[in-house]
Amino acid sequence: MKKHIKNISNLMIKELKSLWYDKIMFTLIVYSFSIAIYIGATATSTEIKNASIAFVDEDRSTLSHRIISSFYKPQFNTPDIINSSQIDTNIDNGKYTFIVVIPSSFEKNILSKKSPDIQVNIDATRMTQAGIGSQYIQKIISQELQNFLLKTQETQSTNLEIITRFKYNPNLTSSWFGSINEVINNIIMLSILLSGASLIREREHGTIEHLLVMPLNAVEIMLSKILAVTLVVLLSVVFSLFFMVEGVLQIPIEGSIVLFLFTTFLLLFSTTAIGIFMGTIAKNMPQLGMIFILTILPLMMLSGSLTPFESMPDTIQHIMKLMPSSYFVDVSKAILFKGAELAIIWKELVAIFCIGVVFFLFALYMFRRSLSTQ
Repeated sequence: MKKHIKNISNLMIKELKSLWYDKIMFTLIVYSFSIAIYIGATATSTEIKNASIAFVDEDRSTLSHRIISSFYKPQFNTPDIINSSQIDTNIDNGKYTFIVVIPSSFEKNILSKKSPDIQVNIDATRMTQAGIGSQYIQKIISQELQNFLLKTQETQSTNLEIITRFKYNPNLTSSWFGSINEVINNIIMLSILLSGASLIREREHGTIEHLLVMPLNAVEIMLSKILAVTLVVLLSVVFSLFFMVEGVLQIPIEGSIVLFLFTTFLLLFSTTAIGIFMGTIAKNMPQLGMIFILTILPLMMLSGSLTPFESMPDTIQHIMKLMPSSYFVDVSKAILFKGAELAIIWKELVAIFCIGVVFFLFALYMFRRSLSTQ
């Protein structure tokens, strides 16, 4: 046993040194768990922020003043009051994305239980902001109208008040979810790529023949590659969570990082085995790249990180239940977003481990076959 442990530790050191001298791969790791996390969190946004808006207040009533006052940062800039003759000019020159026209006698018609119209002029060239912002405007105005009627008409008053609070992300800031999803995707992507590339590197440099003449077996060689990649990815995850997510992005993590790292360790047992399997069937690095692209894209898209798992066809859901990444995405979000403990997620962890054992044994079988043909 001591001999096997010594062989695996020496091979791990060799793998880590090879990765250190591979500047391109090392740069990819650093980029994926630093800059890529920041870009994934901030590049896309599902909420509106600091949108320019103006009002044409033809009513000049208490209700119109309340509606105008309900638009404030961070969703909207402080509204400006303009004349109706300035609408086209300001929309054309891009000064305002939204211009809302409140017609005269608006409050009077509301109190008379009529349905007056409010005109919203939108600069549709700002497509994403225009689409999301129009929904914000409709919701804000509807809420103000409801509050106004409840306070002015006693017949509609009620003692029941519904207050909705979001425990993890009170403002529903998309960057909070984007950063964690990027970490999860990079764990899956890099663990497969690094393990497969390490085997291809051995074959291209001719060092696989050196290993075959040494008193080593396939299990020791494979475990050394798996453990080396696992160590690198786990250290990268720790750096990413503490420095990028909590430090730079100022995103709080709700659950236990130790439990998340343990879950990641179980996942890496499967994904590194997938990478080694790819390395056994690929002849060189370009072939590995093609196989990697064909594998990682559906794996990431269908695991639930980019698309809700429940919205997929039933057949796809049954197939993805055989993939450890599907369980990992759910467990990671439960830990980091909701603070889930081991007693809640242990069944998913058992599933990840069992799938990992199957993947490891299959990859070991293919790896032994590839060594016998060397």
